[in-house]
Amino acid sequence: MSVAGGNDAMNIGTWLKELGLSEYEAVFRANAIDHQVLPELAETDLEKLGVLLGHRKRMLRAIAALEVLGSRIAAPPVRDDPGLQPAGAQRRQLTVMFCDLIGSTPLATRLDPEDLRDVIASYHKTVAAIVASFGGFVARYIGDGVLVYFGYPRAHEEAAERALRTALAVINAVPRLQAGGERVQVRVGIATGLVVVGDLVDGVSGSEHDVVGETPNLAARLQTLAEPNTVLIDAATRQLVGELFEYRDLGRAEVRGFAGPVQIWQVVRPGTIDSRFEALRAASTTPLVGRDDEIELLLRNWRRAKAGDGRVVLISGEAGIGKSRLTAALQNRLDHDSHTRFRLFCSPHHRDSTLYPFITQHLPSTANSCAAVCLRRIPPMRCRWPTRS
Repeated sequence: MSVAGGNDAMNIGTWLKELGLSEYEAVFRANAIDHQVLPELAETDLEKLGVLLGHRKRMLRAIAALEVLGSRIAAPPVRDDPGLQPAGAQRRQLTVMFCDLIGSTPLATRLDPEDLRDVIASYHKTVAAIVASFGGFVARYIGDGVLVYFGYPRAHEEAAERALRTALAVINAVPRLQAGGERVQVRVGIATGLVVVGDLVDGVSGSEHDVVGETPNLAARLQTLAEPNTVLIDAATRQLVGELFEYRDLGRAEVRGFAGPVQIWQVVRPGTIDSRFEALRAASTTPLVGRDDEIELLLRNWRRAKAGDGRVVLISGEAGIGKSRLTAALQNRLDHDSHTRFRLFCSPHHRDSTLYPFITQHLPSTANSCAAVCLRRIPPMRCRWPTRS
């Protein structure tokens, strides 16, 4: 393993990756393990973090080597990443998820302490891995509860959606854990709102990811109201995720610490609407204004395609300028015109899946085979792109 010396520095994530132990990066970051803390870690500390015995030995040898060579591990270069904000307290809109293991006290009476420790460590590791896969941030482990932020430190346009997908994955994965024959269950509460997050008390260890506001409190309260292996969300989160999921309206309920009743929904499963645009915005679509020239360009190419002159039109631009809205307006214009519509949608959660839009299409097996053949055999074509004067 290469080790930096003197004033050089290595990222904690890089260090773990070179050890072949990158699966622990989320746990290290969630517990604020940085270059100052790393040399002080003992085997008992690594054990509490859920690090396996063989991996603990490997880490301890690597830490000893770093100390011998006078090296240090540095915190990641947060300020160099435009997606992350500088350290310090910030006013942000966050989606907060609070996840809690059900029945840990009864488990403690029936399991050996070491077995119980293994169960909780496996639970924390499972949740941390799922959270990391959806771009969330484990802010703190509170006993057998896990506090997670979506939208911090990196902001995401679809933070609320990421939180719900994470929660559904958690309630699916955690019950599969082994607990000495005992069934492991979990419940999740999610809320969205404005908070102040970051280093709230200068110089106080462990405060760099604290959060102030009613949102985390509401997420924790919703978690206590949830049935085993269910996910509850508030009205603000429900508005943001639209029809991307299927819900059960639980009505308004009294929540301790809140002045009035709170509207609650249970998230049942991902929705079946193919179009993300329709799922998120169809109910609030307003008339399209100021796009007559663009619509006419699309219609002109449509008429030429109908006449046998094959056309391809690419609509490209920054997020939020109305590309999906423009295609929806074209579709409305063609409602009374005979045509076959074939739509493929990408997903921000499947960027690493090759041809994901094709894989998820609900087509007959023969159509899927045909699509695969076409993808392999169609030779490159010289396309004539429409231009505007």
